[in-house]
Amino acid sequence: MAKPSSSGSRTRSFVHIVILVGLCCFFYILGAWQRSGFGKGDSLALEITKKSDGCDIVPNLSFDSHHGGEVSKIGEVDSKPKVFKPCKARYIDYTPCHDQRRAMTFSRENMIYRERHCPREEEKLHCLIPAPKGYVTPFPWPKSRDYVPYANAPYKSLTVEKAIQNWIQYEGNVFRFPGGGTQFPQGADKYIDQIASVIPIENGTVRTALDTGCGVASWGAYLWSRNVIAMSFAPRDSHEAQVQFALERGVPAVIGVLGTIRLPYPSAAFDMAHCSRCLIPWGSNGGIYMMEVDRVLRPGGYWVLSGPPIHWKVNYKAWQRPKEDLEEEQRKIEEVAKLLCWEKKSEKHEIAIWQKTVDTETCRSRQEDSGAKFCESTDADDVWYKKMEACVTPNSKVSGDLKPFPQRLYAVPPKIASGSVPGFSAETYQDDNKKWKKHVSAYKKINRLLDSGRYRNIMDMNAGLGSFAAAIQSPKLWVMNVVPTIAQKHTLGAIYQRGLIGIYHDWCEAFSTYPRTYDLIHSNGLFSLYKDKCNIEDILLEMDRILRPEGAVIFRDEVDILIKVKKIVGGMRWDTKLVDHEDGPLVPEKILIAVKQYWVADTNATSTQ
Repeated sequence: MAKPSSSGSRTRSFVHIVILVGLCCFFYILGAWQRSGFGKGDSLALEITKKSDGCDIVPNLSFDSHHGGEVSKIGEVDSKPKVFKPCKARYIDYTPCHDQRRAMTFSRENMIYRERHCPREEEKLHCLIPAPKGYVTPFPWPKSRDYVPYANAPYKSLTVEKAIQNWIQYEGNVFRFPGGGTQFPQGADKYIDQIASVIPIENGTVRTALDTGCGVASWGAYLWSRNVIAMSFAPRDSHEAQVQFALERGVPAVIGVLGTIRLPYPSAAFDMAHCSRCLIPWGSNGGIYMMEVDRVLRPGGYWVLSGPPIHWKVNYKAWQRPKEDLEEEQRKIEEVAKLLCWEKKSEKHEIAIWQKTVDTETCRSRQEDSGAKFCESTDADDVWYKKMEACVTPNSKVSGDLKPFPQRLYAVPPKIASGSVPGFSAETYQDDNKKWKKHVSAYKKINRLLDSGRYRNIMDMNAGLGSFAAAIQSPKLWVMNVVPTIAQKHTLGAIYQRGLIGIYHDWCEAFSTYPRTYDLIHSNGLFSLYKDKCNIEDILLEMDRILRPEGAVIFRDEVDILIKVKKIVGGMRWDTKLVDHEDGPLVPEKILIAVKQYWVADTNATSTQ
């Protein structure tokens, strides 16, 4: 047998060495490529926070409020973005879907003209809404409840029109809110005391409230100290800046009206609903407005009505209305309340309180016997631009009781426990909470002002189960949890069962609020959700409109999306920084943080719009 040649052995050894070196080079290049972020196709993925000496504050961004200085500039090199010019000064308080001039072209029947009427695509502004001259950061809560800088909402009409009703007073460079109202001249606190003598407000069973026709929202403002959060709404009408004042005070509010369209809230959401001389004709149109309140009121919830026609026998002269009209108005209200199985708990002075029954089966039987018309829609939460009908919304059977607040914040919502929200279980709900506690902890390292009282009005544009709001929960702030209408899962009902508030909205349109009404905006996966649905530029311009000068934004999304967002906002007077996911650079999801620069209207400047 022949011996193997020494030259053949050397050849094989050389081949092995080449293969080994090649593999080492390959894995070295692969590792470097993964760490670099170039796998996503853009070097901007490398723009992450530099961490040193254990400090996690993002450099070059200022989260401080305005005291005459300017937000520091970022010196990042990038291709020049499109620059958005300021709108003309007349657009300072522009509300796209509630524009007064457009509203007057619609019918006044049933308040149609006060509903949402959004601009067509060719009518949209593509400029930045300016702040008024002298604009300053609002006072921190609770001072903001009582004082609003005049420069932020320079409208004195209510100080004259509501002077004797103690709504608002002008004092030098601020407005003062004494806590009065048309129906509570002695102040909101004493008025709430009267309500609390009937409704168990103090023990946590009543957490969420709806205030229809809220005025400047003093009822909601004073409920806050009792751990009740109110969603207040009023139309943009002759009572100028009602909702704007409410939000400047730090009270949850939106522009809205009970007209012909369903309210943008889920069924069985609120523990209490309230009307204090809100001028809604409750007994008219077959009781349609009370039926809509019934839809959004949970079984066992309360409805409070104060003012006409309550106690009309004593007050008809002061109201300057015929006794017969008031008597008929109250008769209709009592008739609809009986149909809805609401039990009157109290009628004292000018306040009447009803409670919605929890015995839904007996109520349904009574309603069938009385020939009540039931709503045909199988989804009581399908409300976006849906017409109200004079029909009774059947109460869905959901097992499990709501715990008192704050226990209900993390308790499994009955909608989740019963499987009413497809795709979510008690286990996935708890996992979601853990995830968002971790995310919020990372946010607080980036922006240490997050829980300092600097940010009062916060919006979560794609709220999911509300776990961001739960993790950030504090007496110093509140969160508007927005569930996009195109979201695959209707989670807003579960959010309300947690004792949080929110609203349905389609981000292809403007939000129902004034400019500069939010201190912090959170956007989680929103731009991935709306990819190819509408113009990303329009959504960002709307965010700019509703964000206060020197307000902050937290985007969480795929890196490709955030790079596009970053480039657009580069022309919007925002300072930005791209940050790695808290689990490290290999996670494709990133965080983009932003601060809107301080600038105000230049009345001498020209603009194309």
